[in-house]
Amino acid sequence: MTRIAEQLPLDEALGRHRDQLRQLFPVPPPRPARGKAAKSAGIALVLAFAVAALAWLNPVYRTERFATAIGERRAVLLGDGSKLLLDSGSRVDISWRLRSREAGLHAGQVLFDVSPAVYRPFVVSAGLTKVEVLGTLFNVRRLDDDQVRVTLARGRVQVAAAGQTPVRLTPGQQLDAIGGRLLAVTQADATKAMAWKQGRIVFEQTPLAEAVALLRHYRKAAIRLDDPSLAALKLSGVFDAHDVDRLLALLPSILPVSVQQQGDGSVQIRRKAVAK
Repeated sequence: MTRIAEQLPLDEALGRHRDQLRQLFPVPPPRPARGKAAKSAGIALVLAFAVAALAWLNPVYRTERFATAIGERRAVLLGDGSKLLLDSGSRVDISWRLRSREAGLHAGQVLFDVSPAVYRPFVVSAGLTKVEVLGTLFNVRRLDDDQVRVTLARGRVQVAAAGQTPVRLTPGQQLDAIGGRLLAVTQADATKAMAWKQGRIVFEQTPLAEAVALLRHYRKAAIRLDDPSLAALKLSGVFDAHDVDRLLALLPSILPVSVQQQGDGSVQIRRKAVAK
């Protein structure tokens, strides 16, 4: 796992937003001195405005980056007590702001166990989809660039995407988003959705295209689905996340496909030839 932390002191964060502060609160022309008391009051007022403006701008004062390699799973404890569990081939950034905590999920999936903070919400961004929480246990999976799945095990979350009414989830509910479009809420077994914690992958009538996109996060060499007509085939079963090659070898006995190993280690999934 890689982890990089960048700490910005408050005066530096203030400096980064100096121009915006000047526009919001222009400094009046100099006036004749009116005594130490008046000068001190003026300084205090300017400082109060500056602090208020800084809080309104909500700047980032610290960033942490976490990533796991293929086949690696890693637990992370954040400074506020929140816990993250990163699955294989996952990348997430954590941004600490004055008024919020933000996570950017770039790839893979992460189980979030968020420490409550009523006045400092935790927001997860995955592409065009955002999940806002106060304190809860939920799983966010991102496949490719535009497929996101949020599964709630405990607490409450609100899922949003641009131009759409935010959707609130209750425990045991799941929501998919494709290309920033929120789909209908469905009931889900959170235990199965989070089975990857125990190194298991659970498919339940999962479209083959979705299954392949997930398996790519568990295998270094590429997996290609050459025939688009195979994408909608349904796959069910419980498989070992640490042995994707075994699953690929079993695939022709489950679905009408053939799996061909290439010289570079990649595999191609094609439609099984019909015997004449």
